[in-house]
Amino acid sequence: MNRRTFLSSSIGFGVLGLASGPALADAATFQRFQAALKRDPRLVVYADTVAENAGDAVVKGRIPADLNGAFFRNGPGRFDLGGERYHHWFDGDGFVQRWQLAKGKVSHRGRFVQTQKFVEESAAGQFLYPAFGTWVGRRALKNNDTLNAANTNLVPFQGRLYALWEGGSATEVDPQTLATVGIKTWTDELKAMPFSAHPKMDPDGGMWNFGALPGGDKLVIYRIGANGQMVSTSVIEVPQLAMVHDFVVSAGHLIFLIPPYDMVRGEGKSFAEMHRWAGSGASARPLRAVVVSKATMKVRQVFELPPHMVFHFGNAWDDGATTRFDTVLHQGDALREAGRLMQGERPTNAASRSFAAQVTLDYARKSADVARLLGPSEFPRVMPQVVSVRHRKLALLSNSTHNAEAILDTVNLVDTSSGKADSYRFDAGWQVEEHVLVPRANARSETDGYLVGVVQDTRRSESVMTVFDAARVAAGPLALARLPYRTPLCFHGNFLAS
Repeated sequence: MNRRTFLSSSIGFGVLGLASGPALADAATFQRFQAALKRDPRLVVYADTVAENAGDAVVKGRIPADLNGAFFRNGPGRFDLGGERYHHWFDGDGFVQRWQLAKGKVSHRGRFVQTQKFVEESAAGQFLYPAFGTWVGRRALKNNDTLNAANTNLVPFQGRLYALWEGGSATEVDPQTLATVGIKTWTDELKAMPFSAHPKMDPDGGMWNFGALPGGDKLVIYRIGANGQMVSTSVIEVPQLAMVHDFVVSAGHLIFLIPPYDMVRGEGKSFAEMHRWAGSGASARPLRAVVVSKATMKVRQVFELPPHMVFHFGNAWDDGATTRFDTVLHQGDALREAGRLMQGERPTNAASRSFAAQVTLDYARKSADVARLLGPSEFPRVMPQVVSVRHRKLALLSNSTHNAEAILDTVNLVDTSSGKADSYRFDAGWQVEEHVLVPRANARSETDGYLVGVVQDTRRSESVMTVFDAARVAAGPLALARLPYRTPLCFHGNFLAS
């Protein structure tokens, strides 16, 4: 693999900074959001976070005695600077969190990741570099990591903790204090290469991940050993490659879904704005499933599905001559919809049109079948012990049909065979973040454990950690651990038992 060739042939985050242009993070967007926030206090979850925080939570109910460890979370925390506001939710600087559970008590710490971008822009008092969905051209950059926001996931691996973005390197942070350690370079050849925010753990203790830079029609695949060292890399050709945020692994395969976007270059365009939806009309292109063999790290087969946008997957397993996996499919250009939040505009339930599905890829028939599991939903997760093997339970968040707007308010554990959901809906004014499944020690089933997450109480502008019994979600939370302050609305995280 030639790193320089891979980077230079692609339309990537780093390429955006090579041209000069005006700064389009603007005061008008800031003012529109502030006006919208006054009308609708629930938008506080998309407001700026101005300071680090730490404190003890007040627990209502009981934290189970066997649930001890750290619940790590990550998401964008800074959207405004110098009177300007980013245009897209995915742009904000990373704010990492540690919810510590010990002996029935819960404490919290949150800190901004001290990336090069965050440090330099804080000192300047204004945005300097391009972001995912906002063009800013005030300062040139060296490589992808110059504008690395480290804002998407927080992953513990082999005693270390990594804040992940997808356009550049992992950023290591201290697991206890959350202090920024620095950029993680797996090998010199891989310096500043894209490293996805959704790595998958192998049963042997290792890790699979990928990097994508649309426009170059290539994906790079990484296999990292249980010792934390890079085992192998491979570059595969993927025609008409657009944004790929996540992937899924089975025992024998890596599966990527390639949404139908055209990449259109243009001066003063952000990375997101270079994506032009090509999944509608008479010439609509399909959603493609690219299956890569783990053994050869080469493409085994490509399938076509109806055109959808995809962000996240649940799990995959090989079943004879087929591979089955869970994902959430979005109708239309969901990438564009997420940008409206920065102006205080929420998509409606009708506009979101997402649904959770189980997809079956049949290698002999060369066909892909889609079975619907749940209506408008996102953030699928499974128990860690079933990753890459047959599973029967899928955690999902959904928005109830009584809401006119697409606000996630319901926690679900869905039976993937019957489609039956064990669900709990929060009251109006609450917004739910991703929930993760945590097994008990020596768990004997996929419901032998807990469902742990965070909800935002927008009525009081406070954040609350939730603990459900995975076998009885509809019974409501076993415990609610409430902070006396608000934390940023996070994307992803993981629980590390102690």
